[in-house]
Amino acid sequence: MPPVIKPPPLERGNTVRIVAPASPVEEAALRKGCEELERLGYEARWDPRVLARQGYFAGGAEERLAKFSRALEENASRAVICARGGYGSGYLLDRLDTRCLKSPKALLGYSDITLLQLFLWRKKRWVTFYGPMVASGFDKGADVAGGYDSESFQQALTQTSHAWKIDLRGETLFFGQAEGTLAGGCLTLVEATLGTPWEIQASGAILLLEDRGMKPYQVDRALTHLRQAGKFKGVRAMVLGEFPECEVPPGNTSVRDVFERIIEPLKIPAVWGAPVGHTPRAMLTIPLGIKARLVAHGSGRLEILEPACANAPHHETKRGDKSRRS
Repeated sequence: MPPVIKPPPLERGNTVRIVAPASPVEEAALRKGCEELERLGYEARWDPRVLARQGYFAGGAEERLAKFSRALEENASRAVICARGGYGSGYLLDRLDTRCLKSPKALLGYSDITLLQLFLWRKKRWVTFYGPMVASGFDKGADVAGGYDSESFQQALTQTSHAWKIDLRGETLFFGQAEGTLAGGCLTLVEATLGTPWEIQASGAILLLEDRGMKPYQVDRALTHLRQAGKFKGVRAMVLGEFPECEVPPGNTSVRDVFERIIEPLKIPAVWGAPVGHTPRAMLTIPLGIKARLVAHGSGRLEILEPACANAPHHETKRGDKSRRS
């Protein structure tokens, strides 16, 4: 297997590039999220075309591809943070040329961004980060409902020297502990990779799955598809989100019930209800592609066994007009 490629860490004063590879973003939420990133010491740089709208896309596919490619290639920024998810990232993958990507760069996002993260893992073995986006997490602020968890964000994207632990704040579904490589993301998008060149590799993984607004039978169907495609073979453990907006009347089968029934035969540890991805709580940042240990006991604990970033020569970080630089 090719080596895992870690991005350089974020440092105060670094520029972060804001992109919109999927659905349109509201300007007010975008600006609030950028203000929070500035408060943390970063320069949030975005082009006015980030606010483009074309139906349920943030502009045409060619334009979104060009902006995303340029963000990954440019030397002036240290990280790429997505404005929001929604739908549309899949349109970029057929034409995203990874030969131009010479240096790793941190990519942060969740939901539809799962496709980009799985693509970069399969094509480049890049470590990416499943966590808050500018207008979906950072806009609400640190350590508040609907916002982001500041500790896991800082640990994941700024340090290069030690491992750390994350309290998953969920509940143990199946007890035990196991080590593996963190992989996964939004359930709907993970399933959508089946049959593509960037199909998820789950053997040896601690598999992260989360989503929102799905009926229990829809979750069941997606999990059955993954199982029948062989994607649960060799999975070491699972971390599951809260699956908000999936409520059912009392006494009916719930999404939690579905997971419990499908995971039980796998005989692996699992934690349910972690605030990852779609969550009403402060969202955790989870590095994907990194070795970790899941301790499924009580509220659950994820022990990150290695830093997600690696020291590298600093990129040039010139300050400039954040609304004009493209």
